Formats: sequence, C-alpha cells, structure tokens
Amino acid sequence: MPIDLYYFVCSPPCRSVLLLAKAIGVHLNLKTISPLKGEHMKPEFVKLNPQHVIPTIDDDGFILCESRPIMGYLVSKYAKNDSLYPKDPRKRGIVDQMLYFDAGSLHENMINCYYPVVFFGAHSLNEENVQAVEKSCDLLNTYLADKEFVAGDTLTIADFAIHTTICVLLCFDFDIGRYDNVEAWYNRCKQLLDKFGFEDVHSPGTKLFTELYRSNLQESS
Repeated sequence: MPIDLYYFVCSPPCRSVLLLAKAIGVHLNLKTISPLKGEHMKPEFVKLNPQHVIPTIDDDGFILCESRPIMGYLVSKYAKNDSLYPKDPRKRGIVDQMLYFDAGSLHENMINCYYPVVFFGAHSLNEENVQAVEKSCDLLNTYLADKEFVAGDTLTIADFAIHTTICVLLCFDFDIGRYDNVEAWYNRCKQLLDKFGFEDVHSPGTKLFTELYRSNLQESS
C-alpha cells in the first residue's frame, strides 16, 4: 500500500523527503497541500495533523509530520540497510546531531534571513541575520573539514536535509564558494543525488524562490 505524502512541490522539507523516498525505492502517493492557498488550514487536513504542517505522511493510518523524523522513519522501516540512518547509537547520534544543527541553526537562520524578503514583503536583508547564516556555514565548513559527508564517510539523511538547505540558500545569491569544504561536499552530494531526480525535485522550488527573492529586492531599488 503506497504511503500518502501531503506536500507542496516548492517546500524545501518536502523536497528532502521526496529525494530520500526515491533513493530507497519507496512509492509515495502525492497529495498537494498549498500553504500559499491556505490549504494547510482546511479542516480535513487539520484533523489529520493538528500542527497543519507539511510534509506529513499517512502510512496505513500512521500519521507523522516533520521532514527529519519522516526520513528517519522511512529508512528504518523500508530501506534495504541502515546506511542512511545507522542503528549504531554513536553513528546515529552524529546523524541526529547534524539534523538538529540544520533545524536549529542553519535552516532556521536561513529562514529568518531570507524568508521576510521572499514571502513577507521585505525589500532588504537584515545584516545581523546575514551574519548568522554565515556563522552557520562556517560551522558546517568546520564539521566537513575531515569528512566526506556531514555525519562521516557515508551519505545519510542528514546530508539530504542540509543539502536541501544549501540548495535553497543558493537561490538567494549566497556564495558557498567562500566555504571550500561546503562547496566540495555540495557538489559531491549533488552528483550522488542526480540519479534520484535532483533537478526534477528541486527545480520548481528553486525557480519560485529565486524569482520572488530577486523581484522583491528589486522593488526597493
């Protein structure tokens, strides 16, 4: 029985789940929920998920939201092995650490810095918020100093999450070339993810985010 995924094609967290599902061969029954149209507030979706957030999955009555736990669940239940989310407590701990780093630092700072321009009518960036993003990227660069991937020498769900965050950052003319380790890792992951439809998954969101960001910034000039 296919898993229902309530998603929006441009949503970065939804994109991470889509790529992960393709990587492990999980079939998803896609159900579009557009926050831009307020569809996440419809009573039937709020009843399913009181947080009314996407992505949300329904796996034969098991409801789960938030992209990072969804990815962990999908690997744990459906992947052929545990390489993407190791069962070993120490290895899994590092993966979880990087997932929390993304959620609480990198991704959070990116939202605070750029989403006011993209979605809420701001026409300029707050310099303190820009510096917070740069600090997170500095930390990521340090984490990657002696690693092929963010949690070690193999690809994990932490790479799926953080790679998506960097992919979104690039929509805002953010220069990752200042961070040698991050740039090399980004290109390494992209090459691996290309076979799972990287461009198809990311292109609608990349187009929308880039256009909105540049258009709103230009309105201030």
